[in-house]
Amino acid sequence: MRKAAKAVTEPRSGAGDKRSTILRAAIKVFAGKGYFSSKVSDIAREAGIADGTVYLYFKSKDEILRSIFDRAMEDFISEGKRELKDISSPPDRLRRIAGLHLEKLGSDRDLAVVFQVELRGSTKFMREFSAAGFADYLDIIRAAIEDGQKAGIFRDDIKPITAAKIFYGALDEMVTNWILSDQSYQLSPMADDVMNIFLGGVFRQ
Repeated sequence: MRKAAKAVTEPRSGAGDKRSTILRAAIKVFAGKGYFSSKVSDIAREAGIADGTVYLYFKSKDEILRSIFDRAMEDFISEGKRELKDISSPPDRLRRIAGLHLEKLGSDRDLAVVFQVELRGSTKFMREFSAAGFADYLDIIRAAIEDGQKAGIFRDDIKPITAAKIFYGALDEMVTNWILSDQSYQLSPMADDVMNIFLGGVFRQ
């Protein structure tokens, strides 16, 4: 997975904390104002630091957005691998992936807005992010589906990567509907609906 770009310099021992503070501020600003309407000065103000300090850690606003994506995906994939390593059942692995996906974004609306809206603001960004951590994430889903096929649990006449993209797309749509909805509801319970439809289909048994 592509790592977040290194800071220009990290002059203090608390550099990691400062980077985290800037990224957290950027998430809030991008979610509230939109990425293209936001300025580095807005992020600095939200973080409570001078404008120039931001440039000690990030070369540009683009790099800040990439770093938000990279860090979030690294955290998610790391957490997912820890939780999935003791789950042998392919359906249970998919169920946990769905739960983690919706729990993480459902607990952080600003991050969800950045992921669902701001990261998709240009073809350039979409190409970069699709080639980065997103591919690693899809591979975790694909592996669970492939293992289910090998075990004879899942049908073997579909491509695992296609099924993985459909599975991800369902979760993705749940998050998008949640951030756009005028109604207030918990996102994480939607994981059960996604799993029931994905595993059972919509045909009456």
